[in-house]
Amino acid sequence: MNDALLIVFSGLPLTGKTTIARKLAAQLHAAFLRIDSLENPFLKLGDIEDLGYRAAQAVAEDNLRLGNTVVADCVNPLAMSRDGWRAVAQRCNAGIAEIEVRCSDCDEHRRRAEERADLSWTEIASRTYEPWHREHIVIETAGRTVDDAVAEVRGAISDLLTHR
Repeated sequence: MNDALLIVFSGLPLTGKTTIARKLAAQLHAAFLRIDSLENPFLKLGDIEDLGYRAAQAVAEDNLRLGNTVVADCVNPLAMSRDGWRAVAQRCNAGIAEIEVRCSDCDEHRRRAEERADLSWTEIASRTYEPWHREHIVIETAGRTVDDAVAEVRGAISDLLTHR
């Protein structure tokens, strides 16, 4: 196994995953891939299905093969999309840390949605999000600071690498 590590953040919008992923990537000097950044320029073309995921996974694979750590930030709502990230890590003989970010306080999650104009609470609450069927790291953001969440992620990744 090479030293490259793929860190994949998943979770519903506005749980805090982008904020945590961005800060972690900066601390680790890792490549940062945000699905929204890849997809948004193409959305005006119509339905792009999984184009953003496929593009991000290709860029992640390029970086992992160079031995770089990659932080991917995406909703990852389906087992199929999560399996795609896992396949990238396997092809590159790299480690993978799968992280699901949750905000279990519905009032706080709703407040976050109401503070932003791009997504409504109804859109978030009604979104398809399949349950996980394998071990992964779960980070709770309700009532916590970003620094606390990042520290928890770093600790979990360190534990994962120790047992690799």
